[in-house]
Amino acid sequence: MTERFKFSIAATDGKARTGSIEMQRGTIATPAFMPVGTAATVKAMKPESVRALGADIILGNTYHLMLRPGAERVAKLGGLHSFMNWDRPILTDSGGYQVMSLSDLRKLTEEGVEFRSHIDGSKHMLTPERSMEIQRLLGSDIVMAFDECPRADRPRDEIAASMELSMRWAKRSRDGFDSGGAHAARSALFGIQQGALDEALRKISAEKLTDIGFDGYAVGGLAVGEGQEAMFGVLDYAPGQLPEDKPRYLMGVGKPDDLVGAVERGIDMFDCVLPTRSGRNGQAFTWNGAINLRNARFAEDTGPLDERCECPTCSTYSLAYLHHLQKSGEILGAMLVTEHNLAFYQSLMKAMRGAIAGGTFSAFAADFRRDYLKDRK
Repeated sequence: MTERFKFSIAATDGKARTGSIEMQRGTIATPAFMPVGTAATVKAMKPESVRALGADIILGNTYHLMLRPGAERVAKLGGLHSFMNWDRPILTDSGGYQVMSLSDLRKLTEEGVEFRSHIDGSKHMLTPERSMEIQRLLGSDIVMAFDECPRADRPRDEIAASMELSMRWAKRSRDGFDSGGAHAARSALFGIQQGALDEALRKISAEKLTDIGFDGYAVGGLAVGEGQEAMFGVLDYAPGQLPEDKPRYLMGVGKPDDLVGAVERGIDMFDCVLPTRSGRNGQAFTWNGAINLRNARFAEDTGPLDERCECPTCSTYSLAYLHHLQKSGEILGAMLVTEHNLAFYQSLMKAMRGAIAGGTFSAFAADFRRDYLKDRK
């Protein structure tokens, strides 16, 4: 039987790494991008199509699934994989970020977070132990520790107190996960580094997480409005504070140029709603930059969305047709552009893996930025 969790690095180029994560439900090539399946669906996509585009793993959302349809119901129906027809690995976030975003509906204590559902106003309590239970009921392959994610612009003492609370919750998450029996025996647990933009606080967080011990480590608390320059400033040191022999996951990131810059700084895993959300809003990502398909200049363009892309959308439909679908508000428009965006993200990850393995990543990154960012100069 395949090991519960095995991370190996096949090649490095500077700080960039390529390798794989082996789990019982399949192998994940790294660097990896995880499409977001918030409510047991990658929006506008069939699961088999997501896999065909190259995704090895997707993300599910603890907060949303606990509220609807409910973790106990998903378990009763055979678990999240069976429920949504996805037989590959699934990473579930802990619910901490969503609870943070509902600051007007929550009450934070040492025990956990009491909050009201954004759906019907019902009251719930989410603790590290309950988060681990929900992720076990869902059948998650990679479980995230429960944490709090403060805004980066809060005073340092508040960020420090929040980080320390997250580290206490990380230990409780570890204990709760380890009591999970058969689920713990086949899944993995990741800790989440906090500390906002403060290098010293992030170092303390990394040391505490390493002392607890996790299968992988996430860099949390970024992509929350601080901007790319500040994010890269943290990534210049944060990955190096975490164990070198474990995967490093940058949560909630990001734009294509964010991914390239983060891989350059040692990140192995990503998730973001951007390719699917943008697909529904008429924004497409291409090797020559992002484009707005609602723009009138595409109304009579018979060319493909991206000449370098071989996805079904680009090989079948013209820019003029995609423009028409977006202007008409047709559901097919969201489906086709989402398909392309996810294909582009997976192609970008594959290209980065190849460049790292070939020792040409610096040249690849420079060429990518030249072409992708040229319209922004």
